[in-house]
Amino acid sequence: MALRVEQDIFGIRQRGREVTAAVGLEHQDQVRFATALSEVARDLLRMADGADVSFVAVTELDGRRFLSVDLAPLRPLPGNRYEPQSGAVARLVDTLGLAEVAGDTVVRMSRRVPAAAAALTPARLAELGTTAQASALDELATQNGQLIAALDEVRSQRDELAVLNAELEETNRGVMALYTQLSEELEETNRGVVALYAELDEKSAQLRAASESKSRFLANVSHELRAPVTAIIGLGRLLTDSGSDPLTAEQAQQIELIRSSAADLLSLVNDLLDLAKAESGRIEPEWAEVDLRAVFGQLRGTLRALVLRSEVALLVEEPPPGTVLRSDEVLLAQVLRNLLHNAVKFTDRGEVRMRAERAADRILIRVSDTGPGIPAELHERIFEEFYQVPGTSRRSGTGLGLPYARRLVALLGGTLSLTSEPGRGSSFTVDLPVAGV
Repeated sequence: MALRVEQDIFGIRQRGREVTAAVGLEHQDQVRFATALSEVARDLLRMADGADVSFVAVTELDGRRFLSVDLAPLRPLPGNRYEPQSGAVARLVDTLGLAEVAGDTVVRMSRRVPAAAAALTPARLAELGTTAQASALDELATQNGQLIAALDEVRSQRDELAVLNAELEETNRGVMALYTQLSEELEETNRGVVALYAELDEKSAQLRAASESKSRFLANVSHELRAPVTAIIGLGRLLTDSGSDPLTAEQAQQIELIRSSAADLLSLVNDLLDLAKAESGRIEPEWAEVDLRAVFGQLRGTLRALVLRSEVALLVEEPPPGTVLRSDEVLLAQVLRNLLHNAVKFTDRGEVRMRAERAADRILIRVSDTGPGIPAELHERIFEEFYQVPGTSRRSGTGLGLPYARRLVALLGGTLSLTSEPGRGSSFTVDLPVAGV
């Protein structure tokens, strides 16, 4: 097409609309492309006295399709550059700028064709050039109709946007109300938490004070009871001494009962005193290199007298050579003596065995027996103060030995654990670090 006079602008716009429809652009894209084409044509008519206009349909190697329009100016553009008078023109198409075609500079504008658009057939291509050119008045009427449609669409979008804004504002008010409510609830919860923490701190202080008072009470009472209980045991021994006046069988039995009860009471007093010392933190380990072979030998000799029943065997295995750890020998011996004493006391037949083994940087000492065993749900309860496994009340005991033993093992940097099943005996494991604390 030739662009020479003002009337040609309308014809080029009409042809641009027809071509974009033929290649498959949507209606709004047709209007945009035709509008941009008419604006560029008006610029070139003013700047270069016109141009030759060519519509080109291009298919790239990757299958993409484009519609391009080349406008070759009749005379060179000022400064050999082109800037549309309206800045909005470039936004109506995909590309707009200068290009070289057969050595001539042209203004090229292009728009991508949708992949789903039907291919341009030769028959449809032949029809494009036969359509009668509309008059300026008809084209203006068409432009006005397109403008009205565009304005109507803009107004519809504006109304939709207003509705969306109203909904968004309502949602924002709801969110703000919810946020305010949540903030108030959170603040109330925080106040409750602060009050709860204050109450917990107060209760903790009271609990610490009660624990300290209990420890002082146990220590004082235990200390005060030791002297009279020891005196009772001594007096009973004097009464049964061969140098004293002879006693009847009944009197001897009564005095022996008194001595036995006093001995049990002295054991309870000593356990209470030891537990009070451990709770108050007054036990300080004396760290030294401890050879387990010496400790095991001492325990083997001193505890053999405990086994009064021929049905029970006390086996203290010799530790492997070089089984040495840094610990407190007195406290460690006290723990092992306690475990062995308990095992012998609650085992009616079979054996009580103690052995040691090295595991990396730890030493494991196990005291196992063939006694009745302990249910799994009571494994931790037996380490509570004064607790005794149901059914064992007939055997002497205070329920303080194991809690005290666990505290001593913790002071030595280790752990005391239990493995046991009913009918399969029990095994207590003392796990200690070789290097100490």
